Amino acid sequence: MQSAPVTGHYGESFSLEQSGTSMAVTHEQALIGCLLGTAVGDALGLCVEGLSPRRGQRIYQPRDRYHFLLNRGMCSDDTEHTCLVAGALVASGGEVERFRRDLAWRMRWWLLGLPAGIGLATLRGIVRLWLGIAPERSGVFSAGNGPAMRSALLGVYAGSNRPLLRQLVRASTRLTHTDPKAEYGALAVALAASFASQQGSQKVDPATYRAVLHEMLAGEGAEFLGRVDQALDSAVRGQSTPEFALDLGLKRGVTGYVYHTVPVVLQAWLRHRDQFRPALLAILAAGGDTDTTAAILGGIVGAGVGRAGIPEEWLAGLAEWPRSVTWMENLGRQVAGGTATQPLPLPLFALAVLGRNLLFSLLVLLHLGRRMLPPY
Repeated sequence: MQSAPVTGHYGESFSLEQSGTSMAVTHEQALIGCLLGTAVGDALGLCVEGLSPRRGQRIYQPRDRYHFLLNRGMCSDDTEHTCLVAGALVASGGEVERFRRDLAWRMRWWLLGLPAGIGLATLRGIVRLWLGIAPERSGVFSAGNGPAMRSALLGVYAGSNRPLLRQLVRASTRLTHTDPKAEYGALAVALAASFASQQGSQKVDPATYRAVLHEMLAGEGAEFLGRVDQALDSAVRGQSTPEFALDLGLKRGVTGYVYHTVPVVLQAWLRHRDQFRPALLAILAAGGDTDTTAAILGGIVGAGVGRAGIPEEWLAGLAEWPRSVTWMENLGRQVAGGTATQPLPLPLFALAVLGRNLLFSLLVLLHLGRRMLPPY
């Protein structure tokens, strides 16, 4: 089996071997795959978010289709934050300080759209931004998985430029979270997406990923690295993702604590490599904070397989507007262009976003009511 060389954002050459077929994924395709993979994972996991594996299985079947809006899917803040990051990358051209300032303003305006389900640390961080606190000091001490949910695209963008990757992850993380644990988790996700986009997940060597992550943290985060090592060893042994989650004591599902979220995501990624559907179904079966775990995983795997590797029925089933599939594809192309000279592909009208968010909030309330009904 041969694979064609591809040139990435910083000129690095890489190739992808997927499921026995030669398939080249360009940097642009990897960015688009990351955005769309995040959206699909987010939408699939949204209905069963917060449910135990058993309860989610009993209420929402089958797992491989959307249940949110008449068998269609909608996305939550995981996808929205990834799109905010993409827009900031376009506006800043990847210059770290400009990226930090632009992302801070995008988050401020995003909050005014009344998004549903925003995490408490993220909410507090954005309120502090509105109060005039500088972006580098606006975060609050929290080890939630908010920064990790928006970091995969940063890894794809930076490619093999690891100093830039680290700086972008830190800038994004500290807008809302200052606990170093949150940054460790976001960095691990970004690095995984970087590996997937450059090599294709099928060719990623877990030992190499482990070594690079250890090198980047340079003695920091010993507990986190131990959990990552445990995840990678589990994947190499062929353990299922739900079984690994149980080994971590997550009987009720994967929590929003970043030291739970990220190891389970990494295990599912390397357990299923470039198989998008099995990877997503495996992490959904683990239960818990499924919109975020599936969104992060979808972004990593999507970066390795591109749009073509994401099931078409899942893309077609997304009932999202104004952040439609086409809009996200165009946004990915613009990020790949590396310039801020053009406006965003499709403008997001404030009233459209607000109306969409009000409908979304109503549907969330209806699903919360559904959870009180049988089967138990």
